[in-house]
Amino acid sequence: MYKTTIGLEIHAELKTKTKMFCDSLNDPDEKHPNINICPVCMGHPGALPVINREAINKMLLIGLALNCKISQDTFFERKNYFYPDLPKGYQISQFQKPLCENGWLEIATSDQRPATSKKKIRVERIHLEEDAGRLQHPPDGKYSLVDYNRAGVPLMELVTNPDIETGSEIKSFVEELQLILRYLGASDADMEKGQMRVEVNISVSKTDKLGTKVEVKNINSIKAAAAAADYETKRQIELLEAGEKIVQETRGWDDKKLITISQRTKEGSSDYRYFPEPDLPPLKFNEPDIEEIKSKLPELPQQRRERFTKEYGLPDSDIALFITNKKLGNYFEKIASELISIEHKEKLFKLASNYLITELQKLLSDVSAEIDDIKITPEMFADFVVRVSRGEVSSSGAQTLLKEMFASGNSPDYIIRQKDLAQVSDLDTLKLAAENVIMENSKVAEDYKKGKKGALKFLIGRIMAATKGKANPQIVAELIEKILND
Repeated sequence: MYKTTIGLEIHAELKTKTKMFCDSLNDPDEKHPNINICPVCMGHPGALPVINREAINKMLLIGLALNCKISQDTFFERKNYFYPDLPKGYQISQFQKPLCENGWLEIATSDQRPATSKKKIRVERIHLEEDAGRLQHPPDGKYSLVDYNRAGVPLMELVTNPDIETGSEIKSFVEELQLILRYLGASDADMEKGQMRVEVNISVSKTDKLGTKVEVKNINSIKAAAAAADYETKRQIELLEAGEKIVQETRGWDDKKLITISQRTKEGSSDYRYFPEPDLPPLKFNEPDIEEIKSKLPELPQQRRERFTKEYGLPDSDIALFITNKKLGNYFEKIASELISIEHKEKLFKLASNYLITELQKLLSDVSAEIDDIKITPEMFADFVVRVSRGEVSSSGAQTLLKEMFASGNSPDYIIRQKDLAQVSDLDTLKLAAENVIMENSKVAEDYKKGKKGALKFLIGRIMAATKGKANPQIVAELIEKILND
């Protein structure tokens, strides 16, 4: 039986105003090449780097959020290698003393969150460096272009211990890390934009001793990271079963063929000739510095999951969406604050969640809008939920009401009166309507008396049609049964 061992190397660009060692803009959305550059990030002779304090603070927040030990005495180093996207011929990075180390992140070992089964993945180190530029290869393949806008952008590199065993655990870890980075405001971590990159190190072995490690690069999504690990595990086992050896190398992931492809043999740290960066001072932190940063930690995703479960009693699937879509979760909480003092609040919380996740999300999607753009205030939405729960509008009427609120920003009360959406619950009115429908459909009424329960649905439908959908269907059903059983 083979055991799969997986470690991750994850790079994430930090969300700062300027680059890591100069005052050029850090703008991931800049479309024009080589606009946000200067002598420092282009490595011109005599240009001196200056450390970006905002990037350091965000790195410390990340380390503390991941339960890391913060290095109180550290420094930057030069990582030497030649590649066209590296203008200086070296990268300012960290090797000997990473800023953060020996942390951990607990993940759910199933896709459903919160899950009862948890696993702690150790974080070996997180260090800070500068990003490289971006190569562009035209379709004809005759030449390559370099855009240096990204060169010098603050870049976090996180290395896990080899604690991961499956592609699904990779997915859980990367998704949770992505959420944490976004909650901290440290990085947008958008893999499609290259703001976060994942490299997977995989080995298989029949013993407790680790097998030969293979690194897989060129991974552009979380799904691809999981798929690459699962494929590479299968490939290595097949080679070993055939009596062949695994070569320590770097392989690329082909997203179309869904296979890994050999690229080059893996470099070691000695190949980079690390040495201390002579143009930057060492970094020193004391306990008060670290405690001050720690006090700025916001509520993190797992804490939020636990609080939503305790305070609102929502199902796991609802909570998972509100954690991932933080703005929608914030909007829900504002609605909940309006419902907190009302009787049967748990029922109202769930009703509000249902309409947010289904109907409101659909309305937002139809016009490509965000939750921040809507005209419906949380107070108005809470009023809507209360009216629906009290049966003041029918389920179809509620959909019409919410759509009108979304389009106009008017209150539920105004729209109900203007559009005549109020559900009819008056017993005398509904009894008269029921008697008329039963009289007009005497054969169906007789079928019901003979035990054909489907006849009841038909009669309810006729009454709903007669009242233009405004009758309360629950009251109608009770009235019909009472009339026919008397």
